[in-house]
Amino acid sequence: MQVSVRRSALYSLRTARCRQSRAALLSSALRFLFPGVRTVFRETGVWETNYLAQTRRRVEKWWHPRIMAQWEKEALEEDSNRKKFYVLSMFPYPSGRLHMGHVRVYTISDVIGHFQRMRGHKVLNPMGWDAFGLPAENAAIERGLDPEEWTKSNIQLMREQLDSLGLCFNWDREVTTCLPDYYKWTQYLFIKLFEAGLAYQKEAVVNWDPVDQTVLADEQVDENGRSWRSGALVEQKLLTQWFIKTTNYAKPLLDALEELPEWYGVKGMQANWIGECTGCYFDFKLKVEGKETGETLSAYSSSPEMVFGGAYVAILPSHRLLHGSSSVRSVLQKAFQPGRDCLTEVTAHNLFTGLEVPVIISHKEAFDDYLDTVVGVPDCSEEELSVARALNLSWTPVLKTSDDGDQTLINSKEFSDLSREQAFHSITQKARSQGVGGYLTSSKLRDWLISRQRYWGTPIPVVHCGSCGAVAVPEEELPVTLPKAPSLTGKGASPLGAEHDWVTCKCPRCKGPARRETDTMDTFVDSAWYYFRYTDPHNPDRPFERRLADHWLPVDVYIGGKEHAVMHLYYARFLCHFCRDQGLVAHREPFWKLLVQGLIKGQTFKMADSGQYLRREEVDFTGEEPAARSGGRMEVTWEKMSKSKHNGLDPQEVVQQYGVDTVRLYILYAAPPEQDILWNVKTDALPGVLRWQSRLWQLVSKLRGARQLGNVPDPSQLKKKELEEARRIWENKNHAVQQVTHHFTEDFLFNAAISRLMGLTNTLNSAAVRVVQHSVEFEEALAVLVMMVAPMAPHLASELWAGLCEVKNPLCPLLLRGGDVLQQPWPIVDPQYLEVPDIVELSVLINNKLCGKVAVPLQVSKDSSRVQQLVLDSPIGQKLLSERSIKRVILSPRTHLMNFLVDE
Repeated sequence: MQVSVRRSALYSLRTARCRQSRAALLSSALRFLFPGVRTVFRETGVWETNYLAQTRRRVEKWWHPRIMAQWEKEALEEDSNRKKFYVLSMFPYPSGRLHMGHVRVYTISDVIGHFQRMRGHKVLNPMGWDAFGLPAENAAIERGLDPEEWTKSNIQLMREQLDSLGLCFNWDREVTTCLPDYYKWTQYLFIKLFEAGLAYQKEAVVNWDPVDQTVLADEQVDENGRSWRSGALVEQKLLTQWFIKTTNYAKPLLDALEELPEWYGVKGMQANWIGECTGCYFDFKLKVEGKETGETLSAYSSSPEMVFGGAYVAILPSHRLLHGSSSVRSVLQKAFQPGRDCLTEVTAHNLFTGLEVPVIISHKEAFDDYLDTVVGVPDCSEEELSVARALNLSWTPVLKTSDDGDQTLINSKEFSDLSREQAFHSITQKARSQGVGGYLTSSKLRDWLISRQRYWGTPIPVVHCGSCGAVAVPEEELPVTLPKAPSLTGKGASPLGAEHDWVTCKCPRCKGPARRETDTMDTFVDSAWYYFRYTDPHNPDRPFERRLADHWLPVDVYIGGKEHAVMHLYYARFLCHFCRDQGLVAHREPFWKLLVQGLIKGQTFKMADSGQYLRREEVDFTGEEPAARSGGRMEVTWEKMSKSKHNGLDPQEVVQQYGVDTVRLYILYAAPPEQDILWNVKTDALPGVLRWQSRLWQLVSKLRGARQLGNVPDPSQLKKKELEEARRIWENKNHAVQQVTHHFTEDFLFNAAISRLMGLTNTLNSAAVRVVQHSVEFEEALAVLVMMVAPMAPHLASELWAGLCEVKNPLCPLLLRGGDVLQQPWPIVDPQYLEVPDIVELSVLINNKLCGKVAVPLQVSKDSSRVQQLVLDSPIGQKLLSERSIKRVILSPRTHLMNFLVDE
């Protein structure tokens, strides 16, 4: 067997030398004919022994355009045989400058993109711009500029910054939400919602930002009642607003979470946001003195199966009907008496049951969660029974309880004699089919308020006609484009005001005079579907071709900040569910795996008394602890990087100082993606990744030096001890491939992947000279190491690979493939490594005393419960532990040791 292996190795060596000679001749000819086409180390003709700062700069300058050009070339290649992989990072708002948070999220997506392409996938890693919104409009007002020009200039600047970071995006699929060719289809989707009865307009008490002069959704107001953008105390106003009925999808959105893999706690956040979907709304028509008023009211029932037993509909004193322009306002106000339940002359006709019940004004300031209208069913609760009795109301009992406790429905038409559970499903299903409610939702969920009273947003494609009411703009007339903004003199001074010529139009239905809707959409509407548009970004006829969306979706890995874990993800999931029901796509869920990233925080220095943040030059660092140069007590904390807190970093300055690859490795190594990074270049991971890059360079230098002309490798010269070392290198290589691949595909612990690669680096660094010179295992492990580094540090790895491929007399077939490192297939574990499971000797201690060892498979050696069972089933366990009471079992996380603490 050993002789056969050696013969095979010698044959590969002879073949390699022949190929190497041909490659060398071709390379010399190319250098003579095209002296500019050469790798960095060939510029001097010498491989530099050390990876110095100037070497790093030359390497990155050389490889940067080549890596990006190769990515673009392969992205344009049609290859239907390759499996797709869609990696998506949340697109940025074009503020004009990247921050370190941007660098972190886009580095992660870039790494995953390179890795998956090396695994043979056709990768989609697109980028675009969430370009509408208040910041651009406010900045334009402050500078006297058009927000469109301001936004476009920022996009140009930020795109240049992204390119300078070596990030490989599919720029041919770039989308910008403020361009008509994008928001035309945002409007199209809105019209689809409108036609489905899911987009509607009503008066509502809303959150008003007095500084930004616009409405805010509840989730855009912090726990202190302040605006998430301006910081102003939010006021309550009654305005006519546009809503999207997301509550109709609450239960499907909640249930679909079970089908998804774990999302680092975000699934729980989504479920909590939605709430328990145990109730639903029913629609009522309001009447006064038996005549319909034209008002429709939706009231929540926590027990829909008992809706035939409703005694009243209750509204809060703050309800819009008491304060807006409704036709029943005067009637309700006449009956209202603060502090008590008030019976009114308004009645509500239940469109599902056909029953009519009185409307009462509750004495409460709030119902459960966000409810402001509820159906009162005396059979449901003692409280609702008490209200009905106090107001001397009549109702129909609907619940019968048998002697054994079973409950069935009575007096409920065709639903009588059903169990409560059966009636719950039957009643809600029929209400949905009749279009009068019945969609399961929670008491804490509201419909999505999308109206914004500002200019820089997607126009809502609706016109208001005196005869026809609200009418959707026909599809063939889309997009409804924004008019030019000649002057924005103050916040809220929208050119969409009633006096603007753009507002006057004709009704699409009756052709009579009409006025355009002047509210624009919340930017969350734009970002609720952009992942679709990336699959077909230039389609002029529809938002996306279903065939293409079905091919790419769901997004395999979605990457972004945890601050978007509730709102954006909820809205995007809702819209995907809706598009599925419209037949636009096959998938109900848009994202498969979610990777949330933490913040990058900088150190802040703040005066304790005034709260003023200090610049670093205002702080004295000469003592044991930092102190304010001006005197006074100073607080030192870590906070999200911000210019106002003087703790921000310009990514370009950091890259200029340390290099692109160093910054990438630092971001990946400093912490797992979901954790915050505390940026401190002196004490944290940065020195470690700098040293590691140098060690990688030295390993290639070491092999090149060992294989100089005349030093022909011969594996047959290795002695037993050296063969054993080569075997350990082989095992370490396979273990690294196994672990790093797992981290890149399953848990995304890039810091753990780098640690494993550092371990392999140390193993190779300590290899004996003869093992370096004569073993194929060393050469192959080094090649594999460089290949696994490539997605994370592509410039360095590209240069290392070029250096490896010019090693004299190579033994490893990997170095004969040709192409750059990012074009190589991702390494796989050797089949022989998987044939025999690794076994480890586990030391068994009882009350801290060694009692023997037990062999356990390496794969389960970290699983405490499985290891404990294996020990208990072993002869040692049977003899020493079977009849003893075990109080505690401790499995050492670092050594193969398990300690049983038992009663003596």
